[in-house]
Amino acid sequence: MDKILLAHGSGGIAMHKLIREYFVPEFEMQSLGDSAIVDLSHSPIRLAFTTDSYVVSPVFFPGGHIGELAVYGTVNDLSMAGAKPLYMSAGLILEEGFSMNDLKKILASMADAAKRSGVKIIAGDTKVVNRGKGDGIFINTSGIGILEDGVNISPANIKLGDKIIVSGTIGNHGVAVMAERNGLSFNPPVLSDTAPLNQIVEEIIGYGGVHAMRDPTRGGLATTLKEMALESGLCFNIREASIPVPDGVRGASELLGIDPLYIANEGILIAVVRKDAAENLLAILRKNPLGKDANIIGEVSESPEGNVLLKTRIGGTRMIDMLSGEQLPRIC
Repeated sequence: MDKILLAHGSGGIAMHKLIREYFVPEFEMQSLGDSAIVDLSHSPIRLAFTTDSYVVSPVFFPGGHIGELAVYGTVNDLSMAGAKPLYMSAGLILEEGFSMNDLKKILASMADAAKRSGVKIIAGDTKVVNRGKGDGIFINTSGIGILEDGVNISPANIKLGDKIIVSGTIGNHGVAVMAERNGLSFNPPVLSDTAPLNQIVEEIIGYGGVHAMRDPTRGGLATTLKEMALESGLCFNIREASIPVPDGVRGASELLGIDPLYIANEGILIAVVRKDAAENLLAILRKNPLGKDANIIGEVSESPEGNVLLKTRIGGTRMIDMLSGEQLPRIC
C-alpha cells in the first residue's frame, strides 16, 4: 500500500503500523504514549509533554465541540502520564469563509475549558487556507505538565493480579459525533463525554496503587486495552457484563451494527491498579461526578501474554484485538 487511508488515523492497527514503520525509525522515538516524560539535566523536575491535532467533523456535536475537545484532550493526555497539566499552546488552521461567530464561540469555550482544567493557554498560531482546502477549522495543541516526586505511571508497572477499572460509561463521544454527522437522533439522547480528567487523576494518584492509565479515545476501549496488554507483556481478562455501556450507545450500536468496545471516548480513563487498592480507588472515583459510573471490569493474568480476553455475557470467551480499518472517521 503506497497511499494514506482514513484508516491510518483511526487509532487502530493501520495507525500503529504507520507509526511503527515510518515515524519511530526516522525520529528514533523511545515512547509511543500520548505524552513523553522529560528529565531535565541537573534538576529533579520531570516534565510531561504532549501534542495533538483535532480535525473532528462536524465541528459542533451534542455535548461539545472542537474547541473544548482540544483543551480537554491535551489535559487528559498529560494526566494519563500522571502529570499535573500547566500550560498549553493552540494553533488554528481556518478555512476561508468560516463563520466569525462560530470562531468566537469556539475561542470562548476554549478559554472556559482551560480555566476549568487549571491550565493556561500561553502561545498560539493562526493560519488561513483557501476555501475548499480545509474543513472549517482544525486545531493543534501542545501541552506541558509537571510530575510530582515518586509518580511513575506506565504499562511497564503492571503486575499479575492487578485490577482494571474504567471510570465511566463508554461510547458516548463517538455516537454523539456520528449522530450529528448523519442527522440521526436516539432516545435516550447521547451526548459527548468530553471532560477534563486531571482532578480525578490527582485524587486516585494521591491515594496510591495506580500502576498505569490511558484514556480510550480513537479505537475505543478495546484498542486501548490491547495496547496496554502488549506493552505490559501480560494478559487482560475482561468481563463484558462489568463494562458500563449506556442504553443510548447500546441501542445505536445495535441499530448501526458497530461494537461499542471500539467507539471513541473523550472523558473516561482506564486505570490498572494494585489488587488491594482497587475497591478504595473505585470508591474515590465514584465520589467524583465524572466517575460515578466507574467499575472494575477485569484483572491481569500471566498468559496468553499481550492478549485481551473478553468473558461474554453468554459465558464464552472472545479475543479482543485493535480496531481494524475505520469504524467512525474524523472523531477527534
